[in-house]
Order: sequence, then C-alpha cells, then structure tokens
Amino acid sequence: MAPRNDLDAVGALNDPVRRRLYRFVADAGGPVTRDAAANALGLPRSTVALHLERLVDAGALAATSRRPPGRGGPGAGRPARLYTTVPELAASIPERHYELAGALLAAAVEQADAAGTSVRAALGEVAHRTGAQLGSASDSLEQALTSCGYAPQDDGTGGILLENCPFHVLAQRHTDLICSANLCLIEGMAAATGDERTPALTPQDGRCCVTVRAATT
Repeated sequence: MAPRNDLDAVGALNDPVRRRLYRFVADAGGPVTRDAAANALGLPRSTVALHLERLVDAGALAATSRRPPGRGGPGAGRPARLYTTVPELAASIPERHYELAGALLAAAVEQADAAGTSVRAALGEVAHRTGAQLGSASDSLEQALTSCGYAPQDDGTGGILLENCPFHVLAQRHTDLICSANLCLIEGMAAATGDERTPALTPQDGRCCVTVRAATT
C-alpha cells in the first residue's frame, strides 16, 4: 500500500458528495456500510460506493470487509464493506468557513464606506446581524454554532466550549479583529435563539477564542 498523502485526502474532499459522506462516516462513531450511507444521504448505493472507494484510495477513509455476526460458510454472501475515518487525518481537517469571514469583511467595508465609520466598528455590527440571521434559522444556539463549524461541546457547567475556530488562519494573523468578530457573531446567535447564556472572549490554545458561559441565576 502506498504511503498516505494528506494533500490527496484533502483534495478528495473538494467534491460536495464526498464531503457529505466523509462527515457521515466521521459522525457515525463506528464502521459504516454502503447501505447505511446511501440511506442516510438519500443517494444511489452505486454512487455512494464509488465515492467511498475514492475516499479510501485518497487515504481519507479506511475500509475493511466483514460478514455480519452469525453469517459464514457457503451461501453467506459477500462480506460487507465497512468504512471508518483515518484518525490522523480527521484531526488535521477541522471545518473552516473562510467564505463566511470574507462575506462579513466585505459587508463591513461597504457599510463603513457608506456610513463613514471604521471598518472594525462596522464588522462588529455586520457580524452581530449575521449571527442573528443564523440564529433565527436555527432551533438552538448549539445548532447555529454547529452550522458554522464551531463544534460546540458542553463544558460541564451548562456553558459551551467551542472546539474549533472556523476562521483559524485569519484569527492567527489578525487576532483582535477576527476574535472580536467571532464574539459579535455568537452574541447575535445567542440573542436570536433566546439563549440566556453569555458569550465571552476567553482565548486559549486549540479552541475558539469565545466560550459561552452558563446563565447565572
């Protein structure tokens, strides 16, 4: 078997169907069959099989063949093909949403030009307004955060940790600007979903700069 090339794996995920399949397998928490993936995504089994094998060839997924428990010997049929993520790769391709960051920045520049204000101030307003729109289209703050790739996790106290920054590279290069926009975006989500928890800037390595603090009584 040829050594895995992460660039090939990431390149294979440029296809939208393969991205959906990869995410389904990653979220499954265990081996996935072609039938399960086809049913979940509403796609023909032949199409799913083709794309799953492309992901295997690229090194994004691993595959094994296994018969269901209790079935063996003559007449048992062909073993089922089972797919799992490659842990090293799954850890290296967190979700990013640079198109959203670009849209926010472009809208902020336009608003700043029209109103004669600073781009930073306009970015905060645009981010909050966008967050409110995303929140209004979601059933909960967690759902809105997930839709943007923040990977929300319960912090054990009723608050939320955001395990991923969807604007990671931009946040590294322009930390104050992007982290402030992150905060405004999530504040807008919280307000629109009626969530009483409080988004706050709490920078830490390996996570988004924002956490959502549990509501106080």
